[in-house]
Amino acid sequence: MKKLEIVIKSEKLEDLKKILSECNANGVMISNIMGYGNQKGYKTIYRGHETQVNLLLKVKVETIVPAEVAETIIDKVLNEISTGNIGDGKIFIYDADDVVRIRTGERGKDAL
Repeated sequence: MKKLEIVIKSEKLEDLKKILSECNANGVMISNIMGYGNQKGYKTIYRGHETQVNLLLKVKVETIVPAEVAETIIDKVLNEISTGNIGDGKIFIYDADDVVRIRTGERGKDAL
């Protein structure tokens, strides 16, 4: 099993939810986050003064899926969400050793 942490622009969230639904990713956690990468923010004028905004609003989507499904999700995200511009986001991929469903005690893929 793989845990995917997908950080994207908030306007791409609906597209990502559609991809996850198509790939039968049942459990999804979504968080609003702030941060920066290569983009380093932007400059804006506020009340006549130039201000550097270096924390950008992003969305982090986390899910755990079987390894073969993870590759499908990654390929679809790269093909459908990427604009080719800086700030498109990143996908972090982790191994998930085990999952336990608290209600039933099911483990592994059965708990997903």
